[in-house]
Amino acid sequence: MSDKTVQLTDSATNKTITLPLLSGTLGEPAVDIGKLYKELGYFTFDPGFVSTASTRSAITFIDGDAGVLLYRGYPIEQLAKHSSFLEVAYLLINGELPDTAKFSAFEDEVTHHTMMHESLKNFLHGFHYDAHPMAMLCGSIASLSAFYHDTLDIGDPEQRRLAAIRLIAKMPTIASAAYRYSIGWPIRYPRNNLDYITRFLHMMFEVPSEPLALNPVVAKALDLLFILHADHEQNASTSTVRLVGSTGANPYACVAAGIAALWGPAHGGANEAVLKMLAEIGDAKNVGKAVERAKDKNSSFRLMGFGHRVYKNFDPRATIIRDMTHKVLADLNVSDPLLDVALELEQAALKDPYFVERKLYPNVDFYSGIIYKALKIPTEMFTVMFAIARTAGWVAHWLEQHQDKDTKIGRPRQIYTGAVKRDYTPIAKR
Repeated sequence: MSDKTVQLTDSATNKTITLPLLSGTLGEPAVDIGKLYKELGYFTFDPGFVSTASTRSAITFIDGDAGVLLYRGYPIEQLAKHSSFLEVAYLLINGELPDTAKFSAFEDEVTHHTMMHESLKNFLHGFHYDAHPMAMLCGSIASLSAFYHDTLDIGDPEQRRLAAIRLIAKMPTIASAAYRYSIGWPIRYPRNNLDYITRFLHMMFEVPSEPLALNPVVAKALDLLFILHADHEQNASTSTVRLVGSTGANPYACVAAGIAALWGPAHGGANEAVLKMLAEIGDAKNVGKAVERAKDKNSSFRLMGFGHRVYKNFDPRATIIRDMTHKVLADLNVSDPLLDVALELEQAALKDPYFVERKLYPNVDFYSGIIYKALKIPTEMFTVMFAIARTAGWVAHWLEQHQDKDTKIGRPRQIYTGAVKRDYTPIAKR
């Protein structure tokens, strides 16, 4: 709370009100407009809530101008270099990095909640064989509330905590099961002698006829991507989780709503859109023409995976993942025409004055799409991968929300633009 205020004067009535200015530990202050309607009779209009703080949160901080991303105060660069996804999940939920004993207990609890109920197999079989994995994931996660009645009392802190653990633990199991069902493979059970990332890769790709041989760079790259995608402040899907959570809905319904929001091509589907763009370009020799089309205001063609709504200079996550992308391609010796297109496009955009002047650098979606492609993860699974990682952030925000005594049910206002009051006319007289 700041002792500073802002005065607002209504030019029609000449009435002036004083509004408090709220400040956090980092970032810009916000004007508290809570009494604006009561005092002046006005609401505010902010499409997309781009200038509105909907909550107080201590989880993630972003400075888009400086290219800064902090999880609980820790720079993403340090976490990417030294931490693991599961440790980052602990940090997001609990607010502090764990010591050895606490992390061991957390990892053990997550590991022993990885199984999904056998009835969920039947649930998946109710989907058409070619259903999108995100549809299956969203429905399956929502259905968990029908299986785990011991975590539906959101007034109980222990039930909330256990629900968060279950969601982090079961998301990879359900995601891999959805993928395998979509391609007609038998569902694999989690191998609890493996770490979180390796276990997921085994559930995705191992077949009964032979063991899965993994290049270490695969698990390392996926762990890094999960860290970078774990949270991103009040984005569309996280805000959705909080909005649904404000109604008192169960945690599984809240996260399922987040999955649905993430599915949008402007949000979590962006890396899938990158691959579709690369396929449209088709060949590395066509990159030059594609870049010129992207610069043409009269062309409908857009380069996906460049620039970012929040980061005005560079996406710090992209800086981190760029090096890993080139390492993955080198270590796996991947030969794929679309990856050739991607690398040529990266170099073209980094050198072209049009993109450099507008700071349209490749973002994390661009590089994550390339890595997923190199790891032979199908395009339709890209957003599912995002959902697995972002679950850590979603449950952290959901838990924080239910510890905040100021939480109110979300109820945005509107400017009505429809018809004024009119009388009903019987159909025969219309």
